[in-house]
Amino acid sequence: MVLVLTVVILQSISFANYALTTKTTNIIYGSAPYLTFDGGRTRVTNTEALLGITLSDGRTFTPTTNNSSSTNPIVLPVAGQSFNDIGMLVPRDTDSIALSSLIGTPYNYWGDDDGDGQGVNGVTATGSLRLSIVDKNGRTVARNEVLTICDDKAPYKLTLSNTNGTLKTRYGVPNESRFTAGNVTYYINPKETTPKICYARPDLGAMGFSAAVWVWDKGFLPQSFTPSSYGLNFPTTGAHNLDFRLDISGVSRQALSWAPVSHGGITATMTNSTSTSVKVTLTGPVVTDPNQWRSDNPDRIDRPSLPQTFELVGRDSSGNAVVKYGFELKQWFANRGDHTSNLSSLSSWCNKIGGYRVPNVKDLTNSFCRGNNTEDACNDLVEATPSSPDVFFSRYIGAGFFTEWGSMLYYLDTNFYFVSYWASDKTNNNQYSFYVHSDWGTMYSYPTIAVENTKLFGVCVYP
Repeated sequence: MVLVLTVVILQSISFANYALTTKTTNIIYGSAPYLTFDGGRTRVTNTEALLGITLSDGRTFTPTTNNSSSTNPIVLPVAGQSFNDIGMLVPRDTDSIALSSLIGTPYNYWGDDDGDGQGVNGVTATGSLRLSIVDKNGRTVARNEVLTICDDKAPYKLTLSNTNGTLKTRYGVPNESRFTAGNVTYYINPKETTPKICYARPDLGAMGFSAAVWVWDKGFLPQSFTPSSYGLNFPTTGAHNLDFRLDISGVSRQALSWAPVSHGGITATMTNSTSTSVKVTLTGPVVTDPNQWRSDNPDRIDRPSLPQTFELVGRDSSGNAVVKYGFELKQWFANRGDHTSNLSSLSSWCNKIGGYRVPNVKDLTNSFCRGNNTEDACNDLVEATPSSPDVFFSRYIGAGFFTEWGSMLYYLDTNFYFVSYWASDKTNNNQYSFYVHSDWGTMYSYPTIAVENTKLFGVCVYP
């Protein structure tokens, strides 16, 4: 803004009649144009502010005030936040932007308190701004990714850099803000810094059904750390000698100690404990004698009392509870080893070992039936929910034994085999029966008329 004052002075002098005109000019200074991402609360007129960040609790960091490092990271104020919760001039939908784009539609990230810069080409900008976010291992992180201490990612590195640039209005004094090239790196940790269970990892074969439940190269995500809802966690099914690993983050270098937990005739035993993981093995009612597998009158085994909730507690050297993981077993499976039989023989065997039964398809897999054989063979089948989008199981908690545990090929000392297992389902017209492959959970229909002459492997379930 410029204001010019003009004063005209007329003086009469007796010995000469003439006019003396004096013109004085003074400039009244206004304010420079500024960049802003929050409607003017944050005003950026120099490189220091251009490379600044603002947290959701109002704390602001700039290159001068940034004392963060890999050993002294900035901690976000709220658990579960992503980098979208950090205020900065780089818009959420990009990681590199020219300042000329920043001041235009749809962003309009600028202002001038004097009202300068209005109209076509009233304000111009040069230079650019760039954002980079990587985890501690240098892997690129998306802007909307929630920060976590899992996967050895923290502390994260957020780097802002800019080229030389200007923000300029056509009129006004001053009418320009200048930015010299610069860069800054902020080290950032999530609010969540206490030790936690990150994944429950059974066999990792097959893709997941939901990113909120299964991470394809990591395992099942814990769904609850509250005892009243442990039933949401993996596993809900079990069998003798099946095992999974708990992946842990945030524990200092010492290995944790874990006491075994027993309920209802089933025991969870923890071994191979380190500061980052522990192996969990389930043991319970089982038939291990090959002679009993082949017998038409096998000895009875116990029936577990189900459902049962297990809480596993990892303790430090002082006996303090550091991490906890809970799950609720709702079904227990006992297999017939390497013996094959027809469906009626298996059904009798399951009942004689202690009141077990041949599982339904939905007890084993959530794969989608249609497409394997004829659609007529699937129309009466009750499938597991949520159902997989295709003919293979998709990993989900509580949607079938193979769905939860994956391929039986990778579990040693369980006497399961990489082959097909009988299911008890039949279509309403009794034309088709079903079996399920233990590798990918694929189900197949089979003409009931041929069932008594067909021998497949068998597994029993209770209840």
